Amino acid sequence: MLKLMSFAAAAPNPRPAKNLFSASILQNCLVCGVITLDAQKQITALCPEAERLTRVTAAQGRGRSADIFPPALRQFVDDIFAGDRTPADRQLELHPEAADAGLVRAHAVVMPGVSGDIASVVIVLHDLGVVYKLELNMRRLDRLANIGTLSASFAHEIKNAIVAIKTFVDLLLEKNPDAELVEIVGREMKRINAIVSQMLRVAVPAKPHFTAVSIHELLEHSVRLVQHQINEKMIIVHRSLTAVPDVVWGDAYQLEQALMNLLLNALEAMNANGELTLASAVLPAAGSAPAQLRLTVRDTGVGIPAENMSRLFETFFTTKKHGTGLGLAITRRIIEEHHGSIAVESQPQRGAAFTLLLPLHVSGQN
Repeated sequence: MLKLMSFAAAAPNPRPAKNLFSASILQNCLVCGVITLDAQKQITALCPEAERLTRVTAAQGRGRSADIFPPALRQFVDDIFAGDRTPADRQLELHPEAADAGLVRAHAVVMPGVSGDIASVVIVLHDLGVVYKLELNMRRLDRLANIGTLSASFAHEIKNAIVAIKTFVDLLLEKNPDAELVEIVGREMKRINAIVSQMLRVAVPAKPHFTAVSIHELLEHSVRLVQHQINEKMIIVHRSLTAVPDVVWGDAYQLEQALMNLLLNALEAMNANGELTLASAVLPAAGSAPAQLRLTVRDTGVGIPAENMSRLFETFFTTKKHGTGLGLAITRRIIEEHHGSIAVESQPQRGAAFTLLLPLHVSGQN
């Protein structure tokens, strides 16, 4: 900490000392936000960090009253000049509307005058936003670690149960042979087994198994799996699947998981008699960018509030009562692992549209 009292006492002339004092503060306090005030609560100096934290520039503040500062800091200054000479280490929220509330730790040093009144005040601000974000990240990591541990322990029991279920299903299918039912059940049993196997290898996630995959076939299969929910809500499904070709290089199980997440989200967002639109198109190669398949899943549901758009793909973020906040985060990860991208457009009460871009499969690619 700077020796403020001895520094002031050594000055032979009040005016030069004041200038030298402010200059020294601004030059030497690199990681703190430093504000100096005179006896009339007027701002005499702000360092760059103080400008950032208070959102008041030195040009705006110099010579003006401390009333220009955010309310919490104004109150802090008022308390000092009202006689509270030791409001050290008070935590303030400078910007309550911000995600981290503009959290700072404020410390004040009062420079007394000859008669004992206040000659000047130095306020030092330490940004707690970094600490706040670190704490949030640590909580997320802790939750991820817990989920990983639970997943590994549950997966082993689920995998054992799948063996018994598969045996029972095989017996039922022998008595009730249905080509489509056999295909759907067999495919889903394999998918469940693949997911559980990945959970068991949570410490070292399995790499995707890439093959040539028809997106239209995957989409139609996914729609069949949610047909019951579509019928229950009397949802009208519109198809405009014009992409030719529609083949991408990817992992069929993972891409199906991504499509299922988008379909289920759309259905949950809609009330009865809603409309679900599935559209695809080919975007030709442009420059160094390869040809891409664009797939859009659009609903007429409640839409997404503007304040939630930036956090939509964030792990554990959810507005659903019983949601996990993992569906869209997993979907984005899958699409990005396939060298694609996902975007969303929405307006409250006017539905949402999720658009996937995936590189088209080139013949001979492996």
